[in-house]
Amino acid sequence: MNYKLLFTRSILLLQICLSVLYFSTTNSFAHQNTLEKVKSTGVLIWGFDAEGGAPYVFHDPKHPSKLVGFEVELVAAIARELGVKVQHFQNAWDSILLSLQRGDFDIALNGIEITPDKEPSVLFTRPYYVYAEQIVVRASDNRINRPEDLRGKKVGTLYNTVAKRMLEEMGEITVNIYSGQVEPFKDLSLSRIDAVFVDLPIASYYAKPNPQLRLVGKPAGEGYYGIAVRKEDTALAEELNKIIEKLLRTGELQKIYSRWGLWNTAQEKLFLHEEPLQKYTENLPSVSEKVSPSVTKFLPTLLKGALVTVGISILSMMLAVGLGLILAITRLYGNTWLQRISTAYIEIYRGTPLLIQLYILYYGLPNIGITLSAFAAAILGLGMNYAAYEAEIYRAGIQSIPKGQTEAALSLGMSKRLALKRIILPQALRITIPPMTNDFIALFKDSSLVSVIAMVELTKSYSILASASMNFFKLGIITALLYFGMSYPLSLYARKLEKKLRLYDRNP
Repeated sequence: MNYKLLFTRSILLLQICLSVLYFSTTNSFAHQNTLEKVKSTGVLIWGFDAEGGAPYVFHDPKHPSKLVGFEVELVAAIARELGVKVQHFQNAWDSILLSLQRGDFDIALNGIEITPDKEPSVLFTRPYYVYAEQIVVRASDNRINRPEDLRGKKVGTLYNTVAKRMLEEMGEITVNIYSGQVEPFKDLSLSRIDAVFVDLPIASYYAKPNPQLRLVGKPAGEGYYGIAVRKEDTALAEELNKIIEKLLRTGELQKIYSRWGLWNTAQEKLFLHEEPLQKYTENLPSVSEKVSPSVTKFLPTLLKGALVTVGISILSMMLAVGLGLILAITRLYGNTWLQRISTAYIEIYRGTPLLIQLYILYYGLPNIGITLSAFAAAILGLGMNYAAYEAEIYRAGIQSIPKGQTEAALSLGMSKRLALKRIILPQALRITIPPMTNDFIALFKDSSLVSVIAMVELTKSYSILASASMNFFKLGIITALLYFGMSYPLSLYARKLEKKLRLYDRNP
């Protein structure tokens, strides 16, 4: 078979397919702007993140398949005015503007703050809600009554928000960053942090019904939510502005917000939308300010995240190696009950997602009186998960040793324990070192999952910086290189070991 000819034809066929796909997707609406497309198709595609998104958009606890929230009602009213239906598009909140720019949906509406750093990337409509930042503390805590009292305290907030920037500007505050809205309030109830500082709608929804929490101080840092569209979609933005104006003047907007307990005197400023918009457009960044910051500006934060990744990975692997060896030995040589327990452990940990295991350790255990720090939960979660895989590697290594060696050791008067220690395990561990090294490399990458329990490691650092700067490509390359720099030496070490072991096997 002429493999060179086959390869050339395959490349040519792939190019043809990609060309057809490109022109079919770009030319179909080349003559239309987004507003015309929405009206011609009768569908408005709305991008949002419903994960922990109350009271904005979230799944109704009574009817999980149904989305509810004040923004759900707002988008329904907008679609009604446009004479179209709404199509939902679930998207991670930290990349919602990037997905909008890619063309995944028509509008992004999900508590997106109108700020100067977002203006160069997307086009905002007039504001549809006036928000402010609110402090939430435990009901029994009287130490914090105003923003100045947050200094020296551990405060939780959401990343890529005005609240986070305000805390950083205050200084002397340990900021715990969360990706979800529920988690900071759970940690506050468990005394893991001293306060939560978030947008008032979030604080009101989660803290007011909770007798363990209370709102303190006056709302601070007033700002505006707007609907984001692509820069070129000026016609759509103008139409949305008219609809928001109509909903406001007819009182429908007030009715929606009142149903969710969100209407207040601050919303009166929506009637004078020119002033708040002017506040954010008169001092837009200059051309020089829009240039992406140099790599050196991002490196310290990324390197700090990399150190956290290395620390968690090493400690977790140490736990996995020790616990995995115990599991393998008890499964092979223990009594019936120990074998069953070891087997059950391995099957359960291999058969359930690591993400769920981390959630149970960090947020589930406090329900039975066990509270772990995020660092401890991360090490335990990763270590206990990987121990199940290490146990199977060790078991395979032990079983690969001929039984005759065990029988020979026993015939020489060795006990089964001594034979295992002196004869079997040294040979088995020599065989299992390469796959163990590969698992260690995999653990480096899986450590990114601990970001769900408020650990800011390398991937989380990348996500925070990329969301704030909208520079996903450059930061992604840097982060990937950092991961490669951490894992590649291990890959070289694994190859060296494999080569050394092959030579050892050939020359006994």
